[in-house]
Amino acid sequence: MAFSIGIFIGMSPLLGLHTILGIAAAWIFRLNRIVTITGVFITNPWTIVPIYTFSAYIGARCLGLKQVIPQINWQHITFSSFAHELNPLLKPFVFGTLLMGFISAVISYFIIYYAIKKARSYGK
Repeated sequence: MAFSIGIFIGMSPLLGLHTILGIAAAWIFRLNRIVTITGVFITNPWTIVPIYTFSAYIGARCLGLKQVIPQINWQHITFSSFAHELNPLLKPFVFGTLLMGFISAVISYFIIYYAIKKARSYGK
């Protein structure tokens, strides 16, 4: 369970809070902190772009959005206009990361559960 919760938190849209949330969840639910943080670190500098890109794509498909990437006028860009232009990506990103995080957590739960069960049967 600890690894699955870590996976869900690691794939959540709350970038920058993953480690803190993982430690807090492990403490609140009395889970193994190391295993939870291992799951949280599914999102790392090498995996974050593919995970978040795919999740936003899935979110857009599930929400029925056809045009997600806005046309940005790069010659007259400011921070506020850039944030405004990326606003349509927020819903698909949040929905997609939560959906993919949930699916990944469920799948990882069963994989880890059966792996541990099999490893324990070798010890008998």
